[in-house]
This record gives sequence, C-alpha cells and structure tokens, in this order.
Amino acid sequence: MSLLNIGMSGLSASQTSLMTTGNNIANADTAGYSRQQTVQGTKASNQYGNVFIGSGTTLADVRRVYNSYLDAQLQTKTSLNSDAAAYLGQITPVDKLLSDSGTGITGALTKFFASMQNVNAKPADDASRQLLLSDAQALSNRFNSVSSQLNEQNANINGNLSSMADHVTKLAATIAQLNQRISEVSSGGGMPNDLLDARNETLRQLSEFVKVDVSTRGSSVDLYLGSGQPLVVGNTSSTLEVVAGKTDPTRSSLQLNRGSSTIDVTSVVTGGEIGGLLRYRSEVLDPAMNELGRVALVIADQVNSQLGQGIDKNGEFGAALFNNINSAALISQRSIANGNNSAGSGNLDVTIKDTGKLTISDYQVTFTSTTDYTVKRSDGTSLGAFSTTTTPPPVIDGFSLSLNGGAMSAGDSFKITPTRNAATTIKTELTDAKRLAIAAPLNAEVLPGATGSLSIPGLPTVKPALDIYNSAANAEMQTAIKNSVPVKLVFDAPAGGSQGYKYYDAKGTLMGTGSIVPGQNNTLNLQIKMVDASGNPITDGATPPVQKTFTVEMSVAGSPKEGEGLNVKFNGAGSTDNRNGTALAGLQTKQTVDTGSASKGITLVDAYGKLVENVGAKANQGKLDGAATEAILANAKSSRDSLSGVDLDEETGNLVKYQQYYTASSQIIKAAQETFATLINSL
Repeated sequence: MSLLNIGMSGLSASQTSLMTTGNNIANADTAGYSRQQTVQGTKASNQYGNVFIGSGTTLADVRRVYNSYLDAQLQTKTSLNSDAAAYLGQITPVDKLLSDSGTGITGALTKFFASMQNVNAKPADDASRQLLLSDAQALSNRFNSVSSQLNEQNANINGNLSSMADHVTKLAATIAQLNQRISEVSSGGGMPNDLLDARNETLRQLSEFVKVDVSTRGSSVDLYLGSGQPLVVGNTSSTLEVVAGKTDPTRSSLQLNRGSSTIDVTSVVTGGEIGGLLRYRSEVLDPAMNELGRVALVIADQVNSQLGQGIDKNGEFGAALFNNINSAALISQRSIANGNNSAGSGNLDVTIKDTGKLTISDYQVTFTSTTDYTVKRSDGTSLGAFSTTTTPPPVIDGFSLSLNGGAMSAGDSFKITPTRNAATTIKTELTDAKRLAIAAPLNAEVLPGATGSLSIPGLPTVKPALDIYNSAANAEMQTAIKNSVPVKLVFDAPAGGSQGYKYYDAKGTLMGTGSIVPGQNNTLNLQIKMVDASGNPITDGATPPVQKTFTVEMSVAGSPKEGEGLNVKFNGAGSTDNRNGTALAGLQTKQTVDTGSASKGITLVDAYGKLVENVGAKANQGKLDGAATEAILANAKSSRDSLSGVDLDEETGNLVKYQQYYTASSQIIKAAQETFATLINSL
C-alpha cells in the first residue's frame, strides 16, 4: 500500500504540473498574465527500525512567478511613455501648421509688406492699392485660420480629457472590486493568482491614462493621484470628472469626486495621456495662442495708427485698415470672471493701451476689497496692488483695467487674457482702395524766387500723432490740421552765426519765432495754434481758456537769404506723396513687439519666427522624449516578461518532463499492483 500511495502522489503531482504547464501555454498571449509554477514537497517519512522511508510527494503550492519591483517599473514607464506620446501627438501638427509657408503667418505677412512696397512705388495706381487690400484680407484670414485650428485643438483636448476621465473612473472601480475579491480569497488562505494578474494589468492600463502612486495595504492596493488625492482606497473608488474650469470655462478641469467632497486636481495630475495633454496645453497651446494674438494686435494697431497719420487719395485723413482693437465687444471679452465670484459682482474691461508692451502671459486679478486688487502674471510674477478708483487707470504690461457694472467683494477674482483671442477677431474692414492713406498730411516747398541754398531734407510731420482710436480727439486734430495751414515761414538776415525766422498763419498773423544755424541741417518745431472750420480758436476749456496747439516738425538746410522762406501746406487729393506709405512699409523692420522687455523690442517677423522656433524646439524635444520613453518602456516590459512571461520553448520542455514523470508514476502504481498480486497468489 505504501508503494501504491507513493505512485498515486507522484501521479497527482505530475498531473497538476501538466495542467499548470498547459495553462501557461494557453495564456502565453494573455495581457498581464504571470506564468505559474508548481511547488512540490515530500510527505512525512515512515520509520522502519532505524531507517526512514519516504511516503511520496505533496503539492505545496502553485506559485505565481512575479516581481513587484519589475511590475512597478513597467507601470511607471507606461505612464511616462503615454505622456510623451500624447504630447508629441498634439505638438507635431501645430509645429507643421505654424512653420509651413502655406499655412503659417510668415508668407502672408511677407506678401502684405511686399504689396505695401509696390503701392509706394505707384501711390496713385488703383490696381496696386486693391492688391494691398486683398493681401491685407488674406493676412487677417490667415490669422483667423491658424487661430481657429488652435481653438479646435483645445476643444479636442477637452473632449479627450472627458473620455479619458471616464476610463480612469471605470478602471479605478475595477481595481476596487478586485481588491475586495482578492481580500475574500486571501482571508480563506487561498492564493488568487489570476485575480492578482488581473489587478496588475488593470493598474498598467490605468497608468496609460494617468500616473498613480500605489500603496500596498494587506492584500489591497490604494491608489493616489497627484499630491496624495485618493483614487482608490480598499474596495471603494472615487470618480474623475471633467468640468468647465472655474477660472476659464474654455479650459476643462479635472475634478475628483469622493462621496460628497470634490477637489480640483488639474494642477497636480501628471503622467499618462491626461498628463501629456495638460502639459501640452499649458506649455505650448496657450502660449502659442497668446503669441499669435499679440502679433495680430501689434499689426492691427501699428498699421491702423500709421494710416491715421496720412492722407488718402480723396484728400481725407486715413481710415483704419483693420478692425478697432479696443471695440466695446473686444474690451469686455478679455476678462473671465471666476465661477465662485460673489453674486452681483461685475466684470473687468481690458483696454489695450500699448501693444508693444504686451506679453504672452495671462493674468490673475484678485480683489482684496471692493476697490483694491492685486495682479499676478501667469509666470508667477506679482505686479503689485492697484485700485479701481485710480484715474486714469494704471497701465499694466500694456493694458488697463476698469470696472464694468456690479460691485466687487473681497475674494472675487478674474482671469485676464489680453492677447489670446486677438488672432480670431482680427478683420480687414477697409474695402475702398482709395481710402488707403499713403500720403503724409503736410508738405513743404521753398517760396518762389529764392536764390539762396535753402532746402528741405526732412518734410513736415505732425506731433503728437493722431489717435485713430479716440474719435473725438482725432476729429478735432484733423480739423485743426486742415484749417491751421498753410503756414508761411520767413527768414531774417543772418547775424552772429545764427539766422532767425518767423512763421505766420493763413491770415498773416504771427504765430512764433525761432532760429537756425546757416549751412547746417536744422530741425524746426513749429507750434501751430489750432482753429476750427470757422477759424475760431480751439481751446482747452480751462478758465481762462487756452488755445490748443500741435507741433509741425521738419528740417531745413542751407543758407537762406533774408526774406526767403517756405510754405507748409496740406496735401490735397490725388497726391503722389508716399511718405506715410513708406512709414507703413517700415513697420516690417521696426521693433514694435515686446518693447517693454530688456531687449527693447523685436520686429513682427521676428516675433512670429520666435513662436515658430519655440514650438519647433519643443516638438523636437518631444520627439526625443518619445523615442527615449518608448525604449525605456520596451526595456521595462522585456525585464518583466523575462521573469513573468511565458517562454513556449521552456514550457514545451516542461510538458515533456511532466509527461515522463506521469508515466514513471504510473509504472510505480503498476509495480505495486503486480507485487500485491504476487503476494496474494503466493498465499
């Protein structure tokens, strides 16, 4: 009977090993499966005199071949690779969009200024003017197109975040359920290998979406997001939800719901596809939209302002080519009230005061009282404390803030986005090519009959510059310029190395005097008294009233004789003067962007080139990161599979081995039967 029991134990052990080997082979392609091994032990020996004889084998365990360190490394590397892949997937098309001459801004911007140069060569040519309008329309359309695609990408990110959050919630619930089932089996002394594999694979899948910190507690695992926000604790799980951001509804936020409590985890979530999307949005998308908007604002502002200084083909002061950057609608759209603001709180109007000093940052405005507020730039720089009662409102990085309705309370806050939507809203409004103000408003000529060497190397310009966005002040200045000229300037006889001059208005009334150094290039600043269409003085409204003035700046050279002089006159319709057009063309190389920085500004082309360069550099880094994390993940997977994966060659050898064991054990049983039969027959 002992020999029979030994054979039966070997037969049972071999059969179990064959089944385990077969299970390994069947699950060779099962994701997350850890190969299993049977662990055998000897049964208690029986003593016969001074000798102990074994009584067979016993199955001690079916062991799961597993290393927690290697599995944790696989989960971590999966999270890193998914993060890099999601980031690269978003930045690659944007890099191509911005850098390609057919889709980016550079080509349209270059063509616009080329058309401007063409108009300067033929100021009176209607075809050249119409081409400039067409290229201006193409430029604004290109801004709109690029901005639309960036906004569409933001909407896609919001949608992807929502879908991924749902996956995270479902996977977390699955892990909580597996925790419970594993605890139930473990408490009964069992070893739930398949459940443990299922939980680890679910953890790996979860790592594809978001990085989680894993803490083992007994037979359960607890999962935490970010800086310790609980996603799974034992057999309970939280839900991850995507909601509209309280500081910016256009940027979705991640909210962790645990029972009745909620917490915003957007700023602390990292890793996985979710982390990659959030990182791309904050590092690339938002700065790119802000930079693109800043360039659009500078172009619209500088071109409109310069056109306002000139005279069109009809002899009228210039009209704006692009829409007003400070229209009532745009002013109100640059501020986003926090969703938690007090009831009845108003909004903030954001007026662009100096486009050159705008940055690519967003701003956080927080009220400390009903009138006082602080401003912090999105890069973390605190810009100080201000008050809504200050008149005029302080200019902060090129813009000012003013209260629009309602009453503020301490704690109310706003997100200020001065440049983000500018590329979306820029429009070409001018449709009449004759309204392009290519000529300067004033001209000068030497009085007839002069025999001296008087010349005018620098033609007259008006200062201060006309403000095309301040309609009342602009109209007043335009009227004054039209009605305060011609101005006649007459030189006195030279005396003591200098030569005096007097200048008169159209009625012959003396307006002022000055002097030059004969034979040199001299700059004149003529103070012109402002009058209305009826010739009446335009005053400042003070008591007593003071007549307003403007300055005509020009240069003269040579040595005029006594009585010689010049006339400053208004440029009429059909002028071939292209001085204002030349100034417009000069905007291509003028440092008009980021003038508030230490570098004192860059050109429009350089500003856009900087955007393309920054995105291109990050895209290239994204490619390197993607390749690196992919290799690291492959190495981690290989390390895990080398230990826990199923090797079919090895399992085939085991299959043969256990078949032989089974056959040998059956022979033991056969020998026991024959021995028993011989003993019976001998009796």
